[in-house]
Amino acid sequence: MNFHKIDMTTYPRKAHYDHFRHLPNPHVGVTVDVDVTELVRACKENGWSFYLAFIRVAALAANAVPELRRLKGEGIVEYDSCGTSHIELLEDGTYCYCTLCHDPARSWADYMAYASAERDRARSGASIEEDEAVESLLFITSLPWLHYSAFVQPTAGPDDCNPRISWGRYVPDHRGQLMLPVTILCHHSLVDGLQIAAFYRELEAQLKGISNKQ
Repeated sequence: MNFHKIDMTTYPRKAHYDHFRHLPNPHVGVTVDVDVTELVRACKENGWSFYLAFIRVAALAANAVPELRRLKGEGIVEYDSCGTSHIELLEDGTYCYCTLCHDPARSWADYMAYASAERDRARSGASIEEDEAVESLLFITSLPWLHYSAFVQPTAGPDDCNPRISWGRYVPDHRGQLMLPVTILCHHSLVDGLQIAAFYRELEAQLKGISNKQ
């Protein structure tokens, strides 16, 4: 996975980075209802899995925000692109992890075929061992049984800086539009509200006119 180091001598958020990275709970997150009416329609028309489809739009949106591709070790690195590690539910009620790459040039048909195959492979292995490139991944989960207003995810500790994106059940609003609660959790030493807002703008852009992007 290609990346470059951020020059901390010229990094404009150096003071903010130093402050938040030492807090015992340095993570910041928010939940926003997102209109997925067009995506749901496209999934039904094409026989796509909504879960796999939304993973793609969420990943493309996150990769459009450079700060969400940054993970820290000694300083900060920015990956050229971040894949996803998502949860796949198993028949016994447990789950396994599945890793996907997200090439924006790949057609929707090719992506869905690829993601479905990776899903089957992950379920057959049923492992919760992370990919060796785990630091470059966006963590994905879903709570499709509930339309929630807030969602708290566990982290491994104050140095855990993989962005986490989750969503619940979509429901119609008063207009009949299907609204999905989407949560993002980030490390505050790397991300502020400005970048979180940019993620949601990019997400809306990915969802808009989805039928014309196939």
